[in-house]
Amino acid sequence: MTDALFLIGRIVLGLFYLFNATNHIFKLKAMAGYAQSKGVPSPTLTTLGTGIMLLLGGLSVMLGVYPDVGVALLVIFLVPTAFIVHNFWTASDPQTHMMEMVQFMKDIALASSALMFLAIPEPWALSLA
Repeated sequence: MTDALFLIGRIVLGLFYLFNATNHIFKLKAMAGYAQSKGVPSPTLTTLGTGIMLLLGGLSVMLGVYPDVGVALLVIFLVPTAFIVHNFWTASDPQTHMMEMVQFMKDIALASSALMFLAIPEPWALSLA
């Protein structure tokens, strides 16, 4: 039962990352524009690269293939994104401040949950590895 629940959780979380990866890749112009407005260097290349990181990290978690690498990709994406893109402490507009704070906290929570996967012995139950 716990193996099935773990798999369901991995699938749902993996789909979340895959959805966000498709936004980075298929809505590249819009996402890069937002990244540029936040001062991200080389916004188009960075957005495409982070989309690939989300894609590979999401697949890794979902399928249980090289989960340590997948976790690293996700954390390397999430933590800098939280501090660079969702720097709520610089927003003067209250609504923008709140929106960015929520996104910042989401990214930090997701990075923390990704790190917890490293405590699970490999190979993961019901994985393709």
